[in-house]
Amino acid sequence: MSTLTALARALAVAEGRAQPIATVRHLHVHDHPLILIPLAMAGEANAPLAALVGTDPARPRLLTVAQPRNRDDRFGFAAELAGVLVPYLDSFTDQTEDVPVDRGKDVRRRYVDAPQLWVPNPGGIDFLRLFGRSTRFRTVDGENPVPAAVPLLGRWLTFFTNTAEVPGSSLLVNAVQALGLHWATGQSGAEDAQFGAQLAWIESGAAAAREAENGPVAGPATDPDFDNRVLAPLIERSAPELPGVLRDLLLPTWERMWRTLTLLRRLPAGERVRLRWDTDRDAFTAFTQHLAEGGPPQPRRDGAVAAAARLQRLENAATRYAVQRAFDDPLVLAEYRLTGAAFAGIVTLAKADRIDDSGKRPVLRPRIMVHTTEPVRVEPGTSLTSPTRPSQKARVVSVTPAAPEGHDVLLELSGGMGRKLVAEPGSVPAVGEHLILTTLSEAYRPSGALPDPAETPWTHGGPPTPADQTPTPTQIPTPTPTPQPTSAPVPHPNTAPGTPSDSNPAPAVADAPLAADPDAPPAVAAARNADHRS
Repeated sequence: MSTLTALARALAVAEGRAQPIATVRHLHVHDHPLILIPLAMAGEANAPLAALVGTDPARPRLLTVAQPRNRDDRFGFAAELAGVLVPYLDSFTDQTEDVPVDRGKDVRRRYVDAPQLWVPNPGGIDFLRLFGRSTRFRTVDGENPVPAAVPLLGRWLTFFTNTAEVPGSSLLVNAVQALGLHWATGQSGAEDAQFGAQLAWIESGAAAAREAENGPVAGPATDPDFDNRVLAPLIERSAPELPGVLRDLLLPTWERMWRTLTLLRRLPAGERVRLRWDTDRDAFTAFTQHLAEGGPPQPRRDGAVAAAARLQRLENAATRYAVQRAFDDPLVLAEYRLTGAAFAGIVTLAKADRIDDSGKRPVLRPRIMVHTTEPVRVEPGTSLTSPTRPSQKARVVSVTPAAPEGHDVLLELSGGMGRKLVAEPGSVPAVGEHLILTTLSEAYRPSGALPDPAETPWTHGGPPTPADQTPTPTQIPTPTPTPQPTSAPVPHPNTAPGTPSDSNPAPAVADAPLAADPDAPPAVAAARNADHRS
């Protein structure tokens, strides 16, 4: 928790009302989102019980599972959910636009808009992730077939839950996190996970939040007392009144979801929200094309190289998102000013036509002097950026104390002024301008070099097995134990675990076991297999 957020929480306690911690909205709120409120059965691993779904506040559609332990009922629920979700997704694939690439030398196609899904809390995302994993590998023929829409639903759910891990993505949003990004309540982060109480803090105050704590849950977990008193008897006798009971349970959360969207729409969108939504549209377009081309489902686990590349992308996205939020929102940037990563001041001197001719050719290098009364914790040579001129770099030349207080910071500017030896009008800060400078930067960060998947070292599982040669878990032969002269027989460390073939279909490339090395000592082979499992 940051200093300003802690202060906002203290003020919320004192005033009995949630306090804003953002001046702009940091996520995209769609004009036509799809709300999905899942409910799972307690005591069963990701067994769906019901879902309230729709795009119209006045017309929610309830999907229920009469017997959550029944396999056919569960996949019938998945087919119903696909009947709602897939047409909604397809409605965004009828219009495309040209996007210039390679500095305008070529163009690519992208959908004009993309869908947006909302769930109440992070638990809803976890439920969809597991539900997608349990459905995307299913087959529509052969033994234990499922409806044709079920595997497609699983692949879409996996896509959306994967994008939810990307900082700044708005394709799948949970309301608890969205509200917490813009308001601080007078309760802990764990208590904010109660969607009704968190929203009540923002809308009405602490008294209403205390009442909301005793209200219906937002799913996907149900209340144990409700399970024992109401739900269990209804499921046991397949009562026809079960759908009505579940609808009454989910409707309060349904109404709160739409009130959340109304609250967020009142905030102006940050300047860089549109850029992140463009990235979301790119991801949606790419995955839609992947499906249209008959691409395979997402693997159960990434290979070593794919996992490292994904981690790099997530780290870069997190860094970029933090910088963009700070540049869009003065209240977020204030956090960096408190830590010394940014400071504000007034331009007292400016030489816009300064030319540096010490190199092979003269270049434009204006200099400005900024007076600040804030602590300056940067050293000469540090590169700074102003949120108002993100493409311009300001190198610290010197920092000197100024009377009666504060510091004078001499800066040399480069970039963002045109290609001539005369700066474009307005590109150089003028005397008297209020300027904020920070060590944060939106500059491109190249990813580290990774080996080719075929060169994956044995410490990370070795090269992946070709997909067409990957055996199923039930087809992997168990090597014969090698007798040891001085000890009991030791089973080969690469023996595949025995798992039911119906619940674990053919794994993706990343699930292939390590190839056996007959020349490796047992200890080395065991270490290799342990590294692969980790």
